Amino acid sequence: QVQLVESGGGSVQAGGSLRLSCVASGYRPIAYSTLCMAWFRQLPGKAREGVAIIGSTSRTTYADSVVGRFTISKDNVENTLLLQMNSLKPEDTGMYYCAARTMWCSGDNFPTFDYWGQGTQVTVSS
Repeated sequence: QVQLVESGGGSVQAGGSLRLSCVASGYRPIAYSTLCMAWFRQLPGKAREGVAIIGSTSRTTYADSVVGRFTISKDNVENTLLLQMNSLKPEDTGMYYCAARTMWCSGDNFPTFDYWGQGTQVTVSS
């Protein structure tokens, strides 16, 4: 079992920045660096979509809508997944979720994830 707890959401004006964090627990610390993890979001009235993924060998992929603005990273010492979000737009408003899977993933696409956090709300005003 892997438990995921997100934090860092909030309200900002367009052009601002937020950093989301997701602390993982319940997984073998020595293997955390190979854990496949991602950020998803659900925008109002839309299906959940992948935002950024970091694969088991640290390869990263981003949704086209966030390329150049968002950066995903992992702190393997603190077992924390991060999402730095810059140049935020009103259309980034939604609930953001952290996800993990223990099976290997390349980081080239968004596979099926086994574990999910409870979500953190991001609101960007114009």
